[in-house]
Amino acid sequence: QVQLMESGGGLVQAGGSLTLSCVASGSIFNINAMGWYRQAPGKERELVAAITNGDSTNYADYVKGRSTISRRNTTNTVYLQMNGLKPEDTAVYYCKAVVQTRFLGPKIGYWGQGTQVTVSS
Repeated sequence: QVQLMESGGGLVQAGGSLTLSCVASGSIFNINAMGWYRQAPGKERELVAAITNGDSTNYADYVKGRSTISRRNTTNTVYLQMNGLKPEDTAVYYCKAVVQTRFLGPKIGYWGQGTQVTVSS
């Protein structure tokens, strides 16, 4: 089994910054892509940013220039630094990791429980 634990969410004023962290643990042979998604009330879950094990990154248009995703492979951790936060960034932010639990095993996506980010105007 693989577990993902997010941290770093909270309440922040518009224009402020937050850094989210997510640590993967358990039966991990290799982690491929890691990423952050968000889900606002009444909306579908959407990609915020993702990073491969080769450090290639992908960002949603609405966070480009305001956010940076990074990862530390030695600790199976992915970070999301968010600057210039807006009220519309309010959502539950979820971490996802695509993991192989054994050599040549299938790549399976695992999700964290989510962390709330609330941006006040």
